[in-house]
Amino acid sequence: MIPPAPARDPRRIARRLPPILLLVLSLLACSGNRPDPYADRPVEELYATAQDLLERGEYREAGRAFEEVERQHPYSQWAVRSQLMAAYAYYEANDYEESIAAARRFIDLHPGNPDTPYAYYLIGMSYYERMSDIQRDQEMTEEAKKAFEELIRRYPDSDYARDARLKIDLVQDHLAGKEMEIGRYYQKRGQYLAAVNRFRNVVERYQTTSHVPEALHRLTECYLALGVRAEAQNAAAVLGYNFPGSPWYERAYALLQGRKLEPARSAGSWLGRLF
Repeated sequence: MIPPAPARDPRRIARRLPPILLLVLSLLACSGNRPDPYADRPVEELYATAQDLLERGEYREAGRAFEEVERQHPYSQWAVRSQLMAAYAYYEANDYEESIAAARRFIDLHPGNPDTPYAYYLIGMSYYERMSDIQRDQEMTEEAKKAFEELIRRYPDSDYARDARLKIDLVQDHLAGKEMEIGRYYQKRGQYLAAVNRFRNVVERYQTTSHVPEALHRLTECYLALGVRAEAQNAAAVLGYNFPGSPWYERAYALLQGRKLEPARSAGSWLGRLF
């Protein structure tokens, strides 16, 4: 089971503010009055209003209020925090494009900030939350993978990178599932070469996913249909070697037996080189 994401608590960011500023925020947030967040006001009041909106669950309004802090006081330390808090608020509002834009702005302006890994994580999550089922386009899935990989590359030891690695495993399985669906579509219509390309892609690019045993079995079927017996034997042999207890191997073995063939590995096959 995937552990809960470590990035959804804005208090981790707020704790870095000086104690006197936190005191001001607390007093203002508890006042019960919510003035217009877009009027020209002291930075402490603007930030407190945004924080109050966030705690009330009015996330989209909170995002706008945090952006107003930066607009009115662009050179204050509050503006730096507000940029990232705006990204978080928009994420919670499911306004993912706004969240991505705010997070990228924070990264561009503050690449060395200790909260920058969090900004990368928000970008990844903003794509991850929009991953569609395998019957639909996988653009968001690909973008989520890229964003998480960038986070891991830049900040491999961060808490967010550890969670991103788990998310990538799910993303990879999702993408492999899409390739399998397309491959089955071509196979059913007798377009075996096109099907082979899809199943081969699963075996080559998504070796750690749950779809590999079926992909090897489908390769066995498609190669036999194409009359390429040696590759069919290779696919079955690799399947049996790596997944000996799989029902997919039992089916592939029975299929070869029906043709009076046996699984056999060949060094000249792309499968032999890969495994």
